[in-house]
Amino acid sequence: MKIENKKTPNFKGYSPLLSGNNNPDNAGDLQEGFEFGWEPINPVTHENDEKSGAMAGANVWPSELPELREKVLNYYHAAVNLGKFLFPLFALALNLPSTFFNDKVSFVTQNSAALMKLLHYPPQTGAFDERVIGIGAHTDWECFTILWQEPGIQALQVLNPEKQWIDAPPIPGTLVIK
Repeated sequence: MKIENKKTPNFKGYSPLLSGNNNPDNAGDLQEGFEFGWEPINPVTHENDEKSGAMAGANVWPSELPELREKVLNYYHAAVNLGKFLFPLFALALNLPSTFFNDKVSFVTQNSAALMKLLHYPPQTGAFDERVIGIGAHTDWECFTILWQEPGIQALQVLNPEKQWIDAPPIPGTLVIK
């Protein structure tokens, strides 16, 4: 596939079913996704922009779904704005000045590491290999994750302080911040 993330220099694009494996003891992550990063909703060409960093560079979009770009970028920009709102709150919770993170994160350039991944987990019905699950146990590497859950579908689990996996049920009208 032309827009597969392993074929793009910045790892953006489509990740096919079972292309990842977060837990080496498992046989693969039963998910497919589409990853992208900062891009203005209304594109403007700046010939002399410096682009650096592992995630710099253009997003790739499927030509078969021309409406996808605008719809997901609107959601992406709303999530980035939520992140801008949360960073000062995190700083205050750590007894730091509310502006502590301002020079440490970039939200308004194409070099931003604020990535978004849209994920689809197909239902596991009938007999299945227990080593193939939606996504293996992992720790998110971002500053924080903003997660929307499909209402009525239990999927997310979190590890509690007693080292037990517990369900984090979806609550309509909310996001999970972890």
